Amino acid sequence: MKWSLSQLKTSRETPLQFDEALDLKHSLISRYPEIIDVKSVHATGLASYDKDNVLITAKIDATLTLPSSRSLTPVDVPLAFQMTEYYVPQGTDLSRFDEETDTVIILPEDDILDFDVAVEDNILIHIPMQILSEAEQDGAPMPTGKGWEVLSEDDQALQAAELKTVDPRLAKLKDLFPDQEDKD
Repeated sequence: MKWSLSQLKTSRETPLQFDEALDLKHSLISRYPEIIDVKSVHATGLASYDKDNVLITAKIDATLTLPSSRSLTPVDVPLAFQMTEYYVPQGTDLSRFDEETDTVIILPEDDILDFDVAVEDNILIHIPMQILSEAEQDGAPMPTGKGWEVLSEDDQALQAAELKTVDPRLAKLKDLFPDQEDKD
């Protein structure tokens, strides 16, 4: 969805309402190749024009297929979030906008608002860092292979503690600074 500022000026009296299914599969996959599939992206919201500024508030619902962080098996990840953005023309005094709000301020090029790019950006921001399949969430065993295995953080810490032995040749250095505690 693209709008021009002049198009939105005409709807100054009543906000422009939208309820659209967006086709962002190709652009999302090209921007973030780890995405296996984009099943759906749906945007509902309002675009209102006020004092040469456009305020867009939207609710985004999307379903992406991403690889599991642990086993790389495909997992459907539903995303649902709210986004609010101000589009202001070039040369606008930005001091009237509070720095501590969650509202994003964008200066559109050529007075064209490309809402699809804004939705893409927000989807990429909302992709979780850890993605697990249902089996992995329910405690399925960690993946293993020939000569390798995946360790949980607890297992890794336990293994590191077991391997942490002091070389006897360096043990006497510990007494060199008796007032300092072991900070490892």
